[in-house]
Amino acid sequence: MTESAMPAAAAPLPSPATGGVARARRRVPFWDNARFACIVLVVLGHAVQRLTYDSDIALGLYLLVYAFHMPAFAIISGYFSKSDAPTRTQMARVVTDILLPYVIFEGLWSLTKLLVEGQASANLTEPSWTLWFLLALGIFRLTLPYLALLRWPLLWTVAISIGAGYVPNIDSTFSLSRTLGLLPFFALGWWLREHDIVARFRLLARRPWWLLVCGFAVFAVAGWAAWFFVDGWRDMNLREWLFYDENYAAIGGTQWWAGGVRLALMAVAIILSAAFFALLPRDSHWWTHFGQYTMYVYLLHSFVLYPFRENGLLRNAEPTWIWLPLVIVGSVLIALGLATKPVRRVFRPLIEPRPSWLFADPTLARREGHRSDPTGSRRPREVARMPRADPRQNG
Repeated sequence: MTESAMPAAAAPLPSPATGGVARARRRVPFWDNARFACIVLVVLGHAVQRLTYDSDIALGLYLLVYAFHMPAFAIISGYFSKSDAPTRTQMARVVTDILLPYVIFEGLWSLTKLLVEGQASANLTEPSWTLWFLLALGIFRLTLPYLALLRWPLLWTVAISIGAGYVPNIDSTFSLSRTLGLLPFFALGWWLREHDIVARFRLLARRPWWLLVCGFAVFAVAGWAAWFFVDGWRDMNLREWLFYDENYAAIGGTQWWAGGVRLALMAVAIILSAAFFALLPRDSHWWTHFGQYTMYVYLLHSFVLYPFRENGLLRNAEPTWIWLPLVIVGSVLIALGLATKPVRRVFRPLIEPRPSWLFADPTLARREGHRSDPTGSRRPREVARMPRADPRQNG
């Protein structure tokens, strides 16, 4: 089903600014499917990490997932971001949807480490575990209007990403290294939307059979390469390259051409992301609506996995053919469970804070209601033009 064929979520409302009828925002199932599939991969990547020390198959799966899942998430985020000068409401969203949850969960992680490990450093400049993406998302949003002013914005972001790896003092402080490393994927998502590529080429229309075959073939080849050359990937420290979190020299890339490795990995990520999107269903399924609540899964799953990662249960877990499927199934169940209504009801004040006292205009905090998906998956309001009423007929 194409985007234009999606049923409206509500009856059309009059638009006083245009004199037309504004159609309510509509959710497109494909994007919710994509976001939920991405968040499952995030959980899976973190869950399988401990198995990678003792299992080549687990390491191959880990490298395959990390080769594209966060770039794909960044593409989706960019697709639903605007490059216009932000309104007051949009600026308030950065605070309520990104910065406040970051501060809240950094505090929770500091408390957790203090209780479990007996030590903690409450340092907001160093994101804990998964929280780096919140900072990256905020920086993406703030810089996009400036990038959009440039000619060849995609080329500039690629140059920034590659160049950042040569600078030793660009590190994990405020998630800057990962932010600059993944910036081209976010810009690509915005560019696809800006040029209406999805609608122009009917990319969400019914898929031909050969597209599915190509998608499966890409992942089959990538999966085989990740496993068959696993010793080589381990020797070159590929997992660190896929994090976009360190300068090249720190992970062994001391050659002048080390930036070419990142460029190659970016190309691989785009190919795998395209194959990933090609394989996703276009229509709605029973699990589609969970794609609206990926922020709950993203922020909470690390607390669920923390005991398993720290107690050594997944180290020396043999045989792999039993443990790896269990971890995969468990990752899906965790993602589903954390997106359910009871979990959302309990944790909404932490994940979707609306502190009216924080703003000079208290209405800014609640103007958008609850937005459980700050990476976006709604279409913008479309206005159906209708003839303006003649004011003389109103007496």
